[in-house]
Amino acid sequence: MIVVHHLNNSRSQRVLWLLEELGLNYDITRYERDRKTMLAPASLRAVHPLGKSPVITDGELTLAESGAIIEYLVERYGQGRLAPPAGKPAYLRYRYWMHYAEGSLMPPLLLKLVFDKIETAPMPFFIKPIAKAISGKAKSGFITPQITTHLNYLEAELGKSTWFAGNDFSAADVHMSFPIEAAAARGGLDASRPRLMDYLSRIHARPAYKKALERGGEFNIAS
Repeated sequence: MIVVHHLNNSRSQRVLWLLEELGLNYDITRYERDRKTMLAPASLRAVHPLGKSPVITDGELTLAESGAIIEYLVERYGQGRLAPPAGKPAYLRYRYWMHYAEGSLMPPLLLKLVFDKIETAPMPFFIKPIAKAISGKAKSGFITPQITTHLNYLEAELGKSTWFAGNDFSAADVHMSFPIEAAAARGGLDASRPRLMDYLSRIHARPAYKKALERGGEFNIAS
């Protein structure tokens, strides 16, 4: 039996979604973030040394990293579903987006989250203006332009096909969902990029996505 070690409001939500798309049976072991630090509990380290989510177990196998988990599930259980055939042009696009999601798109979004938190973190009053100035300079000089470049790129790519790997929905769309939802939540993605907003509407309307939310629970990043 596949077990998803699921942390609320995390990347593990898309693993639940993929399992629903594949129609697989699975169990969930739940973990809650610390309300103050928003970090995962130490108990996750008993499953994987890094103590992060997602992690799945499947028999004797323990596997971490979203991309690796998604590729494993599709290759092991997909039976040709949710991935283009190897050797086809669409497959190259599929593999590209599977690496791009976390390798290129998430880092500037994560940096923005970190610097936003610096601006609101408790600190001595005489340090706060300095911290805000450094944070503002980092965001205006690098982080925000990077996010803008990526969002413009994605908006243009969705003008080429219905989904990221082509005209068929694939696991690459599952993988891409989290950073795009993060961009909508805190990265400036809005109605000025209608293709990306339509993309979000289409994935949110999928029955498997809704079922995963029912099973996974709290997922504020999508709201």
